[in-house]
Amino acid sequence: MAFLRSALFLLFAVPLTLAAGFLLTFMMLLPLAWRFKVVAVWRWLINVLLRHVQGIRIRVEGLEHLPSTSCVVLCLHQSAWETLALQDFFWPCVFVLKRELFWLPGLGWGLKAIDMIGIKRTAKTSALQQVIEQGQKHLQRGTSVIIFPEGTRRAPGQMGVFQPGGALLAARSGAPAVPVAHNAGKIWPRNAFVKHPGTVHLRFGPPIDSTGLKAKTINERAKAWISAQDLGAEGG
Repeated sequence: MAFLRSALFLLFAVPLTLAAGFLLTFMMLLPLAWRFKVVAVWRWLINVLLRHVQGIRIRVEGLEHLPSTSCVVLCLHQSAWETLALQDFFWPCVFVLKRELFWLPGLGWGLKAIDMIGIKRTAKTSALQQVIEQGQKHLQRGTSVIIFPEGTRRAPGQMGVFQPGGALLAARSGAPAVPVAHNAGKIWPRNAFVKHPGTVHLRFGPPIDSTGLKAKTINERAKAWISAQDLGAEGG
């Protein structure tokens, strides 16, 4: 049944995503706010599919911690789920992602059209500078920046080293850094076709006031908070 649910989800999600990507490409000359509206509609449709076709629901804690201003989000990266779900809580927002995704027909063009921050991972110095420069511009115009400090998806319980980009952006901009923990990898494993019905537990931590802090301290506090969260062994 999980296989059939996953196949049916992709049957609808892939055409929707391609259509949104191509539409955003044609809207490149229009205001960014208009392009964000297209993404909002796409996101709503995908969430409907996740709930009613895939059987994935969400339990949220810590909404009282979400700042009223734009912020830097430091989130665990376990699956594709969080790239969808976090948009509901930090909208408008952009992600820091690998530049190669921009080359994907439809999807990648759409990501480029909404001004995502695409970096070349192998060029660490220039990538870091790009995150800081572009990230500050987004924050100044009221757009939150979502970063997965581990750099790549990891299985639940296998937290990696936190890279400095997100913490440094918070330190340089003075924006609050919000740590986020979840157990989506139990429901939607990394690089997996089959996704399992169940409930993802998502928890937002108290924002870290980055004023006067070094990037290393921000990362240490974010990682310590995330590591202390017990979200249960199972996602369902």
